[in-house]
Amino acid sequence: MAEKPQSFQNHTKFDPPFHFFLAPVGLALVIWSIVHVVRDPGWSSGWQVLASLWAFIAVFKMRVYSLKVQDRVIRLEERLRLARVLPQPLQSRIPELTERQLIALRFASDGEVTGLVEKTLAGNLDQKAIKQAIQTWRPDYWRV
Repeated sequence: MAEKPQSFQNHTKFDPPFHFFLAPVGLALVIWSIVHVVRDPGWSSGWQVLASLWAFIAVFKMRVYSLKVQDRVIRLEERLRLARVLPQPLQSRIPELTERQLIALRFASDGEVTGLVEKTLAGNLDQKAIKQAIQTWRPDYWRV
């Protein structure tokens, strides 16, 4: 199945099992367990609240950890790519780019990344501004 071409308007990604099952069901379990402990206070219902909170937080922490690892890999990939495609004077300024800026620059084609890096360093563009300035979108279909 061919992927839909990415752009600024459609590059965000939902993970259906997480966004439409794990998170809502986890939240419902937490709410149900709190209602249960209010209606029938006791050790058993208290443990249900604790267990549901534990599961809900664990699911979110797993999601956050996977996104953080992805961001670290993207940061490394972009530093390597920029070291290859940027002219010598800009290569020494790669460390000045923030993690968020590097993550946004991954969508820029090799042909326009030099200009975007110059604009970013000159005007301290944020992630959204960088993505909006991209003319030739380089899709990333492997995101978590």
